[in-house]
Amino acid sequence: MVVLDLAVPLKNRVIRVAPWFGPAFVAAIAYADPGNFATNFTAGATYGYLLVWVIVAANLMAMLIQSLSAKLGLVTGGDLPELCREHLPRPVARGLWVQAELVAMATDLAEIVGGALALYLLFGMPLPLGGLITCVVAFGLLELHRRGIRRFEAVIGALLGVILLGFLYNALRAGGDGAAFAGGLLPSFAGTDSLLLATGILGATVMPHVIYLHSSLSKSRAVAAADPARRSEALRCQRADTMIALGAAGLVNLAMLVIAAQLFFGSSIGGTDTLEGIHAGLGTVLDGHAALAFAVALLASGLASSGVGTYAGQVVMQGFIGRSIPLLARRLITMAPAMAVLLIGVDPTSALVWSQVVLSFGVPFALVPLIWLTRRRDVLGDQVNRPITTVTASAAAALIIVLNAFLLVRMLG
Repeated sequence: MVVLDLAVPLKNRVIRVAPWFGPAFVAAIAYADPGNFATNFTAGATYGYLLVWVIVAANLMAMLIQSLSAKLGLVTGGDLPELCREHLPRPVARGLWVQAELVAMATDLAEIVGGALALYLLFGMPLPLGGLITCVVAFGLLELHRRGIRRFEAVIGALLGVILLGFLYNALRAGGDGAAFAGGLLPSFAGTDSLLLATGILGATVMPHVIYLHSSLSKSRAVAAADPARRSEALRCQRADTMIALGAAGLVNLAMLVIAAQLFFGSSIGGTDTLEGIHAGLGTVLDGHAALAFAVALLASGLASSGVGTYAGQVVMQGFIGRSIPLLARRLITMAPAMAVLLIGVDPTSALVWSQVVLSFGVPFALVPLIWLTRRRDVLGDQVNRPITTVTASAAAALIIVLNAFLLVRMLG
């Protein structure tokens, strides 16, 4: 009888807070997209545990950034692109929109190529056909969104769960080196190539399109949060939503690097700098079940992130310029670079890594306006950032900008 009495309040509390959860799980899928597979596995197979610190730092930055984006939408009822259009000069807003569209193309490249590669690994399907199928499934996911945001969030959250389970399974099979992992938490590089990968990891982890998207997802709860009596609880739940979802994505990213470092770094197995080679290597070192878990996780990532990316593109255009185009037309435009890569036979893993480098250059253009808006009392009222939050977020933005500039100089040199 005592157990029942204790269970009732818990059940009631879950029912009360559950409606606030969901947006961060949609955002988190972008932090476990096929670009992460390429950069994290390549980093682990090539440099062992050296770049563990990059994944940890990037995930901590992602938690802070996504929390700010979610707060912006929840408190104001507007998303980041809309508020940029409202508070920035028109030429600046239009410029941000143009770069955001270019970033959307790089995002689509990673998602479509990843989904196509997964279908090839699972069924031997030609890459161009796999790319088309990935696009079609993305439309199906968006149809769920039109039928209700909660359905869309539930399906994307379930796909994130598939990815997490797949990599936890393989990580447990692979084992780990605690001392090497701890050593990888100390910041260090091993030349320009490792810096390139670190920038790719950063671009794959802190995603510009999902910074815009999270504020739009959270504004669906803004009406309920407008009640002062419920706002504090809404903000607490939003932070918990972000920590849990991004924590799960962080575990996925760490598991990728640990698996590659433990099984392939310094080994005689060739080709482990590509996802096809990783898939084959898992089958060789472990067994077919491990290879299957990897391919299924990659497919879930490609399909889910493709739908999320298309939705983010609509949010960007609608917010920055107040217009939208049919989803089919948008999809045809943004999928063109990815389909070109698949048709001409560019190495899929290299294309994924370089797409993440491009994405990392788009991060400051989303992050700087986000920090600027969330520190303004006329925008957020009493929920304005604390000084320490603004300083920390500004330091993260500065680090990303400096890292990208240094990489650009080295590459041009």
